[in-house]
Amino acid sequence: MEKPKQKYYVVWEGINPGIYLNWNECLLQVKAYPNARYKSFSTLKEAQDAYASGFSNSAIAEKKKKSIPQSKNWKDIVPGNSITVDAACQGNPGKMEYRAVEPFTGKELFHVGPLRNGTNNIGEFLALVHALALLKKLKKSETIIYSDSKTAIGWVKKKKPNTKLVFDKSNVEIKDLMTRAVDWLNSNSYSNEIRKWETEIWGEIPADFGRK
Repeated sequence: MEKPKQKYYVVWEGINPGIYLNWNECLLQVKAYPNARYKSFSTLKEAQDAYASGFSNSAIAEKKKKSIPQSKNWKDIVPGNSITVDAACQGNPGKMEYRAVEPFTGKELFHVGPLRNGTNNIGEFLALVHALALLKKLKKSETIIYSDSKTAIGWVKKKKPNTKLVFDKSNVEIKDLMTRAVDWLNSNSYSNEIRKWETEIWGEIPADFGRK
């Protein structure tokens, strides 16, 4: 019989806030506590990082994921403290580039590429990690990052890009960026929330390169 996976429970607001190794211990801290705030994590490091950063909008966002924004105007939904990222690739693989843009001002925060023999998913992944690193450097932990790529968001959460791209002399720059991005994710914590841009409702993300 397969052994159940270990979970770690963070209690931000409860009888005794802290990190607990099983649900029963967590339940004792939150069951009779009004407006208790707690959440489970799959690794101890994630739990420690979450507990250290305190309860944030990430917990609230988890509850809102199932609801689809009703307004067709993204300016009614997207908060001012946000940035958008996107990538473009001519071919698959092909010339790849990525950037970050402030949605309300159109200001470009960074632009990398074109780089040889990349893919769009890799560009989206690198854009997210670049944005996270930049915001941490600027001490903007509350800024929200929007991406229209579910794949890239998943790679960042898992801290591992699931790409089948072959790396050789033609794309050594991209290989180096990928290595640095994975290393950054595994050696840094962040509290910035990453949200999915609802393209079907809002239209193209402001960081889009306009080449579709």
